Amino acid sequence: MQLTGAEIVVRCLQEEGVEHVFGYPGGAVLFLYDELFKQDKVKHILVRHEQGAVHAADGYARSTDKVGVALVTSGPGVTNAVTGIATAYMDSIPLVILTGQVPTHAIGQDAFQECDTVGITRPCVKHNFLVKDVKDIASTIKKAFYIAATGRPGPVVIDIPKDITTHKTEFSYPDKVSMRSYNPVVKGHAGQIRKAIQMLMSAKRPMIYTGGGVILGDASQQLAQLVRMLGFPCTNTLMGLGGYPATDPQFVGMLGMHGTYEANMAMQHCDVLLAIGARFDDRVIGNPRHFFEQPRKIIHVDIDPSSISKRVRVDIPVVGNVREVLQELIKQLQAAREKPDQAALKSWWAQIKEWRSRECLKYDRASTIIKPQFVIEKLYEVTKGDAFVTSDVGQHQMWAAQFYKFNKPRRWINSGGLGTMGVGLPYAMGVQLAHPKSTVACVTGEASIQMCIQELSTCKQYRLPVKIVNLNNKYMGMVRQWQEFFHGNRYAESYMDALPDFVKLAEAYGHVGMRVEKPADVEPALKEAFARKKDLVFLDFVTDQTENVFPMVPGGKGLSEMILV
Repeated sequence: MQLTGAEIVVRCLQEEGVEHVFGYPGGAVLFLYDELFKQDKVKHILVRHEQGAVHAADGYARSTDKVGVALVTSGPGVTNAVTGIATAYMDSIPLVILTGQVPTHAIGQDAFQECDTVGITRPCVKHNFLVKDVKDIASTIKKAFYIAATGRPGPVVIDIPKDITTHKTEFSYPDKVSMRSYNPVVKGHAGQIRKAIQMLMSAKRPMIYTGGGVILGDASQQLAQLVRMLGFPCTNTLMGLGGYPATDPQFVGMLGMHGTYEANMAMQHCDVLLAIGARFDDRVIGNPRHFFEQPRKIIHVDIDPSSISKRVRVDIPVVGNVREVLQELIKQLQAAREKPDQAALKSWWAQIKEWRSRECLKYDRASTIIKPQFVIEKLYEVTKGDAFVTSDVGQHQMWAAQFYKFNKPRRWINSGGLGTMGVGLPYAMGVQLAHPKSTVACVTGEASIQMCIQELSTCKQYRLPVKIVNLNNKYMGMVRQWQEFFHGNRYAESYMDALPDFVKLAEAYGHVGMRVEKPADVEPALKEAFARKKDLVFLDFVTDQTENVFPMVPGGKGLSEMILV
């Protein structure tokens, strides 16, 4: 039986078990939409902007370990989607983005709504395809899902000209994929793992530093077993939060630019560092020159060989799937005769306890103005630490990372690498659709939320009961903080002096709005909001305009050069 290209695309999505496609229709993809309309296995979610489509697919993927799927039209549909694609690329999130293209005979003719999708997206995708023959659709989609989900995950774009969606061919979906040029390493080298164990056993001041690779590799259980077996301190990056339980006594908090004092000091002064699924990002270790003022040996475990020794030189590289490597590491440790130096470890923990005593996350709890940290603490209490928390980008993001204790992986959904304002609400949409019975909270700010606020309409259409926690300080908060510290208090264009009434705005979209102005009202408002199981509630918290995120490592400085107050 022969099928059209559009029918084949939909059949391929069904074969891949895709449940939701986030998209926005347009001329180049109308045949695809017609076929989606004729079936009910793959549900289409109509967003209000293509950027929201990719962000929602991204949030869906981050919270599920599935490949997120988005569908956009040609030209402006593609260019609107690029921010979402780049966001996913920076954080290694598996997506397949189907894009419409003008008919093949019109490509390169500056046709209506034409753009060079392959050229535009090449720098921010793991791979992309331009389908030129209907016979290639099925194999291309199979390859796209495989490439997106394996190795170091990432977004893959498939650009499909409109005429290809009308051409017919026989349909057969491949059972497997074999690509000579793409064979990611899965198992770590046993000899390298043995060397790593010898180095770990020799440590006097060990440290385990983990990133988003632990989450993406579904290795949280193995990480917890390893950390407890060794008795070493563990820190997570912003992207790795939840990879190790935040309430565990061996967890020293997040590290980096806004990490805890104890995490940063332990990272700076350790003598053996085990890095797992992390990339020594500039926001994590600060200035590499300062980082290497203290000598240490480094073991680096990562699926992506190009990430190893990219910013810092490591002593023992181990390339492989994080979960596979940790399982082998645990196996060899259990069989090893040597054990960690307990006397040295006891002394090291005493030093960490001293650093912890600085209480670097303290704030004025007696304030008569709502402190943003207080809101996050109450959010944690009211949700019992069991919510999916999405965030936008800025001060509110850092406070959520610092004060919401994530004990499970895939519960913290935020943009780390690209730092994209506007992701919070569409992320929450994707998460809520993936987990319809779960509690989903979007922590945002009055500047970020307005970037994709039109998605409140999508939430109404699909009855998504997201709870929006808006920490409203009438500033682009992080911009204002940097202007205060480094630009002589010149708040150039960071003040939001034309804000909407968010309560009325939420109500205009058919949702519930609540404005909270007093600290005593924070907890009751949160309890009321989360009790409304079927409603989207927009909580507009009027917070202290002068509050800053501490600790802070200034740009270009080292980990031990933190501003604490």
